[in-house]
Amino acid sequence: MKIICCLRWAADLRQRKKQNDTESDKMAPDKRNKENSKLGRSPKYVLIQRFAKLFFGCLAAVTSGMMYAVYLSTYHERKFWFSSRQELEREITFQGDSAIYYSFYKELLKAPSFERGVYELTHNNKTVSLKTINAVQQMTLYPELIASVLYQASGSEEVIEPVYFYIGIVFGLQGIYVTALFVTSWVMSGTWLAGMLTVAWFIINRTDTTRIDYSIPSRENWALPYFACQVAALTGYLKKNLNCSAEKFCYLLVSASTYTFMMMWEYSHYLLFIQAVSLFLLDSFALAQSEKMNMKKGTFVSRLLKIMYIYLVLTITVMLNFLLKMFVPHKENEHLLKFLEVKLGLNTTKNFTMNWLLCQESLQAPSQDFFLRLTQSSLLPFYILVLIICLFSVTQVIFRRICGEPLKETVKLEDGRIGERPEIVYHVIHTILLGSLAMCLEGMKYLWTPYVCMLAAFGVCSPELWMTLFKWLRLKAVHPILLALILSMAVPTIIGFSLWKEFFPRIMTELSELQEFYDPDTVELMTWIKRQAPVAAVFAGSPQLMGVIKLCTGWMVSSLPLYNDDDLLKRNENIYQIYSKRSAEDIYKILTSYKANFLIIEDSICNEMGPVRGCRVKDLLDIANGHVVCEEGDSYAYSKYGRFCHEIKMNYSPYVNYFTRVYWNRSYFVYRINTVISFQS
Repeated sequence: MKIICCLRWAADLRQRKKQNDTESDKMAPDKRNKENSKLGRSPKYVLIQRFAKLFFGCLAAVTSGMMYAVYLSTYHERKFWFSSRQELEREITFQGDSAIYYSFYKELLKAPSFERGVYELTHNNKTVSLKTINAVQQMTLYPELIASVLYQASGSEEVIEPVYFYIGIVFGLQGIYVTALFVTSWVMSGTWLAGMLTVAWFIINRTDTTRIDYSIPSRENWALPYFACQVAALTGYLKKNLNCSAEKFCYLLVSASTYTFMMMWEYSHYLLFIQAVSLFLLDSFALAQSEKMNMKKGTFVSRLLKIMYIYLVLTITVMLNFLLKMFVPHKENEHLLKFLEVKLGLNTTKNFTMNWLLCQESLQAPSQDFFLRLTQSSLLPFYILVLIICLFSVTQVIFRRICGEPLKETVKLEDGRIGERPEIVYHVIHTILLGSLAMCLEGMKYLWTPYVCMLAAFGVCSPELWMTLFKWLRLKAVHPILLALILSMAVPTIIGFSLWKEFFPRIMTELSELQEFYDPDTVELMTWIKRQAPVAAVFAGSPQLMGVIKLCTGWMVSSLPLYNDDDLLKRNENIYQIYSKRSAEDIYKILTSYKANFLIIEDSICNEMGPVRGCRVKDLLDIANGHVVCEEGDSYAYSKYGRFCHEIKMNYSPYVNYFTRVYWNRSYFVYRINTVISFQS
């Protein structure tokens, strides 16, 4: 029955849309001809003008994206000297989870066939000891699958090395990312000058807009370009008076980019949920065209009652879900719920994993330096100005709707009602939601700041925004429309010249300076493992180092730098005990339970002098193990055993009974875990 109702509703909607399109098609040529005759322009002249504007705008957008991709490639070469490095030295530049992603890309290329490579990844038992994982599903390896297929199908084996092909795809996607932001700002403002300003702000604030500099294979670098394309298409779809063909194109692009975005990133559903909330609020306040939304029946008051009803249902559902998980906890979500409780101050914990996550910079509140950088580039002041004007205008429109005033079919420049444009309302809501999260978690700034660049650039280049402001100020001395047009060109031009003068020399200096990234100790360690360690050996150490070992040597490890699996989180916590104050016997039992053959102690963790006391690994372990005594507001670490990573270097019993040092350099100490234990002193 529901399907029949939906089909009837869709048929009625198509019929009404056809009638509206037919009426508009009949009336539009007459109106355009009258307007063109008044201005003394022929239809041919107008068509050529529009084509030229579209052509040069698209050319500027594509050129901006290509130049940004070339810029990233050049900067990466200057920073890491890739062209003059050996393969091992190149691979060491991939750190943490990035090393794991690239290692699976290498395995796919080494497999005898693509099908065999996929099978080995989905039934992987050669990465983590005593554990078989579906790496494709658990680590979202679809980007690596696509990259390996493209590399082999395109015949690039004889043309380019695998690592260059891989990072080249990522840099190309970043170019698409910038192009999509350019197009979004252009569609909203009507001028591609806004797109140029968006790109300029994005590059200048690269520290806060992307993590591409130090984490190339991360999932967000693969996924966010598709989300930016989706936002650009959605912006076009929400515009009023869009012709049928353009609307269908935008709808298809939204669908395709959303699907691809979900494939590329395991956390995509969180961002899509925020977007869904934005669209829900846009629909709730009846600020979009009726044929583009589904909740358009009844009066405005009845729709508000529906919103209250939906809110009540959702609230009850969330509460029941929360209570259910309190009594029947789900392992996959347990650590996330605990993290949120501690982060929001609803609970405290001594758990090592929770406290370690809370100490990560990306999960803390943004620092003052972040806001200072945005202010120095003039981005934050203009963003706040644009956001305030748009927000007040949207609020005015909502109050008018509550009072029963209908929306205008077409908003003219002289109306000064920028808040009646659905795409503007959507972006205002979206940026407020993302900004609220960015104020709590610094890692969210990489999602928020690009759209700050886009919204600020749109605002200063939009005559409608300036006209809205002048309507409130009730200017009489100067014609407001003329002044709005002048400011929409003058302000971005002045901003552009000031940014060029201040930041362009810095960017060119970055590209001209040869930076040196070289880690000889890690290179020596990887070389020793490949030459001296048995092929069946299992290594234990910090998860970040294990990722590099897996990539550079291919040897099996006991843990990985992944945080979406409870078993791996528990492994990481247990193996981190090598930096705690526990006995040699305890550490030996932990390591042998994971079938580890070699232990690697990192001097940088053992002797860590972090800027924040209490967030060092050894401090967190002391808290979790109850080795901290608090007296008169001061904390003291206490245990009857010394810190394991220090004591094992002394080469005395009982440590030498369980572990034998086989290699060391300035940064790493490698110990073989004895299978036959001698308790002689």
